[in-house]
Amino acid sequence: MDIRNHLVDKLIEAGAFWSYDQASVRDSISDSQLIEAVLVKLDIEDIDLLFKLFPNSKIKSVWLKTMVVQGDYYYSLNRFYAWYYFHVRYPDRYLKSMLTRHLSRLTA
Repeated sequence: MDIRNHLVDKLIEAGAFWSYDQASVRDSISDSQLIEAVLVKLDIEDIDLLFKLFPNSKIKSVWLKTMVVQGDYYYSLNRFYAWYYFHVRYPDRYLKSMLTRHLSRLTA
């Protein structure tokens, strides 16, 4: 079984797509949706598999666009990802600056 299908199976088991038909999820889930769902719903072993499936830069891009911009909602999780996976030296500062950058783009 390939990594992508394994991760989709784990997400379905975790109830990530409870309101969707399983077959349609398998056929239509985008890379970005898969990355975000794995980061939010699955354990560290599965997240490690995600880094084998996609380049670090793609995962970081999705993380910044979907999770970091939510501010306090995923704050602890984002601090961990910044430190552990993306090797950010000062996660708190980094997250604040990324959120500020996002908000300033919205108001510009």
